[in-house]
Amino acid sequence: MSEGVIFDIKRYAIHDGPGIRTTIFMKGCPLRCIWCHNPEGQSINFEIMYIEYKCIHCYTCVHTCPYKLIYFDDFGAQHIERDKCTYCGICTENCPTSALEFIGRKITVEELMKEIEKDITLYDSSGGGVTFSGGEPLMQPEFLKEALIECKKIGVHTTLDTSGYASREVLESIMDYADLFLYDIKLYDSKEHKKYTGVSNEIIKENLKFLVKLGRGEDIILRFPVIPTITDTEENVEGWKKFIKELGGIKEINLLPYHDVSEKFRRLGREYMMQVHESPSEEKMKEIKEKFEEIGLYVKIGG
Repeated sequence: MSEGVIFDIKRYAIHDGPGIRTTIFMKGCPLRCIWCHNPEGQSINFEIMYIEYKCIHCYTCVHTCPYKLIYFDDFGAQHIERDKCTYCGICTENCPTSALEFIGRKITVEELMKEIEKDITLYDSSGGGVTFSGGEPLMQPEFLKEALIECKKIGVHTTLDTSGYASREVLESIMDYADLFLYDIKLYDSKEHKKYTGVSNEIIKENLKFLVKLGRGEDIILRFPVIPTITDTEENVEGWKKFIKELGGIKEINLLPYHDVSEKFRRLGREYMMQVHESPSEEKMKEIKEKFEEIGLYVKIGG
């Protein structure tokens, strides 16, 4: 069976599809959204997260790193030479307070199914199932496909939380095994999309059209992150309204309010590029909700 790389398994999830769900967070994403709420899912590679408030400055990490890549400056701030790190995990294993956390682990489909089967009675009683999220699950297509097939074999409802940024070949290989798509839309204008996510949105739009054309529109819930001054503009909302209306077939959209995750980026040793740190107001969320309702969509605030 295939082996994949994940960074978390969240049980009792209620915002990632119908019922009570187990959400599998897979590593790797082709997008680099500057507001990304799961930056630990962007890289396919293992990473180390430093949680400063847990650190007692015992310097165990400094002494146990076999490559001497960790040090503390004169102000007590920890530094990791991440570009040289082999992610052997020795520093995280020896940290007495878990201030250093190893992000990512390899798992086979067989091992994953054992985790999923622990919650099968919850799915039966709540109408729930398994959601594959990330990162971008379509970056690990073989592993994803095998896991979806195994879920279908035991009658578990499957949901794919995706940016839609993948080749048509990859999408076609898995789409028959996904019962529901949580499909992200962000910026309507392709240049703006590339500016804020690192990639054009043409593939995303075309794959969405493809799924709807095949009659999967009712199996799609659009997800629209409301990012102040970026996605919440009148031009962007109106652009998506027109596109969705012309597309037809889709019944629901979820509005996901932005929240600041700068601390996550800092823990991973990355710069947080967002200039806005405040969540959208209730008035703004209501305004956008009403705009999408104008084209007959059921609009839900939150996932």
